Amino acid sequence: MTQRFSASPSPRPGTPTHRSGTPSTTALEIVVGCKVFVEVKKEKKEETREFRKAEILSVRTHNDKPEYYVHFVEFNKRLDEWVGLERIDITKDIERPAKKRNGKGAIEDIPTPNAKATTPSTPLVEATGEDYEDGGTPGNGTPLGPLAATFSKEQEIERLRTSGSMTQSHSEISRVKNLERIHFGEYDVDTWYFSPYPQEYSDAAVVYICEFCLFHYISERQLRRHLQKCTVRHPPGNEIYRCDDISFFEIDGNKQKTYCRNLCLLSKLFLDHKTLYYDVDPFLFYIMCQQDEFGCHMIGYFSKEKESTEGYNLACILTLPQHQRKGFGRLLIAFSYELSKKEGKVGSPEKPLSDLGLLSYRSYWTEVIVELLLETKELNEDITIEDISARTSIATTDILQTLQSLCAIKPYKGQQILCLSDGVIASYHKTKEKHKNRRIDESFLKWTPPHFTSNQLRYI
Repeated sequence: MTQRFSASPSPRPGTPTHRSGTPSTTALEIVVGCKVFVEVKKEKKEETREFRKAEILSVRTHNDKPEYYVHFVEFNKRLDEWVGLERIDITKDIERPAKKRNGKGAIEDIPTPNAKATTPSTPLVEATGEDYEDGGTPGNGTPLGPLAATFSKEQEIERLRTSGSMTQSHSEISRVKNLERIHFGEYDVDTWYFSPYPQEYSDAAVVYICEFCLFHYISERQLRRHLQKCTVRHPPGNEIYRCDDISFFEIDGNKQKTYCRNLCLLSKLFLDHKTLYYDVDPFLFYIMCQQDEFGCHMIGYFSKEKESTEGYNLACILTLPQHQRKGFGRLLIAFSYELSKKEGKVGSPEKPLSDLGLLSYRSYWTEVIVELLLETKELNEDITIEDISARTSIATTDILQTLQSLCAIKPYKGQQILCLSDGVIASYHKTKEKHKNRRIDESFLKWTPPHFTSNQLRYI
């Protein structure tokens, strides 16, 4: 007698079954704090499926189906996204939130802060700076000091004035990205991080922003009506530089508060690890634009404190994503140092920097320092670290860190000398050729360093 068996196909990755064929995990078992394996979104569907470990930061219901906001472990937060249950491989073990004892012998879950934070009733509007490393410490290993878990508007403004503008906050870092996409000019841009736009904007598939005045709207129809009336065609400040199609505008945060606050809201969509501040008065903003017959289109900007006790020449820097990898970030950095030269000061960016910010600065410092060293070699001149700082306005600490990263400081007869390897020189010539069309010409800079009285620096 022959016994027949029915063959069942093996489940593909992501199918919620046990070895016995019964469901292994339901949507109710996946909660905030769990770590699961999530399928990575690929551009081409025929590519091999890849799963990465991710932490669940928030849960919601969309079209009667559960969705999970995930952060991929050991990856940048800009990759965080909402995913459906179909992208989660629930055949693998789910890592539950850690547990602790409550002192009475009982075990309880460690409370995980709900990442879906509400928008403050008072808008927080000053986005400042970027971050050095994911670990949260500058490259020299100096600790950053305690972080405040909660804060008030008054406390933040006071810290802004007395401790610099680069304060981090756990409550800011833990928030879920609230806008998925913005329409800016002729571009649709995917956002990276949370920014405290009004709560009702979180439900919109796309938020529409006027590229000239930076007002934001919840529908394309509202934006079109605005554009029929909007007469602004450039940032509301003084044009201090124009060369070919590139212009820079200087804006006082105390005089153009609405524009600067909208600018900070926009920039926070692409900057992480920084607290937004209510007060924009202590800052000057330098907007880089590209001109055509329709107006001046914003490419990026940087801000700096009017009076920096630490000698910083830059607080926050951003090149909009649609204009990145085109050499514009280097132009922003170079322009900040041209202003420092005009002021007769040595400057440095406010720390910490982001991973992208650190790469951009290291590239700029390397190019400028190597160029100066090669020039002095041709002239048979001796040069010191202090000479390089005086001629470039780059801080000595930044110069030393750059030279150390290039392995250019060598011991010789009981002293330290600067020696560039053939690889460094070849890399410099390659980079210079790449950036030859994107350079700041100081002869086109029409700017006098602003001076502020004590009364002008006493903000209310």
